[in-house]
Amino acid sequence: MDLAVRVPEVLLRDRAVQNVELVGSRATGAFVPLSDWDFLVETDDFDAVVAALPQLVEPLCPLARQWDPLGEHPCYMLMLTGAIKVDLIFDRRHEPGPRWVVTAQTLPRIDAHFWDWVLWLGAKRAAGKQELVESELERLSEHVLTVLGIEERPISLEDAVGRYRPALLDAEERLGVRVSPRLAAEVRARLGL
Repeated sequence: MDLAVRVPEVLLRDRAVQNVELVGSRATGAFVPLSDWDFLVETDDFDAVVAALPQLVEPLCPLARQWDPLGEHPCYMLMLTGAIKVDLIFDRRHEPGPRWVVTAQTLPRIDAHFWDWVLWLGAKRAAGKQELVESELERLSEHVLTVLGIEERPISLEDAVGRYRPALLDAEERLGVRVSPRLAAEVRARLGL
């Protein structure tokens, strides 16, 4: 599937979507194989597009989808089969949300956020952006890992993943909920973790 064609095709089915443009490293040719697919979505009716997005993206068969709670701009994050990250970015201000609160309802979204972030960090590491990876591991620790009881900051992606899995299992047991392991398995396979 050619995502540069398929994503705009899917989104432009909604009349409130005016334009969808590939941006970022995929648009400039400065990408690595793990790079995400960033699309700038233009609309004059943001609320209508927000309401339509879950159904609009169904043809892409996302494994996970949610709004980025920490972005400076509204960003609907998709994880597709094969651990392919797609970000639908809207050019408007967004106030970052608070840290996650762990509940039976939020645990699957926390898991999706963690694996989305890990894949993104894997791409940055592959592009040689080690300083960014280190600073983002700090943010990942603050916003995701500490809410699961992991106090020590991870020193690498491998360390973050190694610490995350037992904490997730503890949270699942405590809350009586099971998070699908598919996204984790696909991201780990793609990153060789």
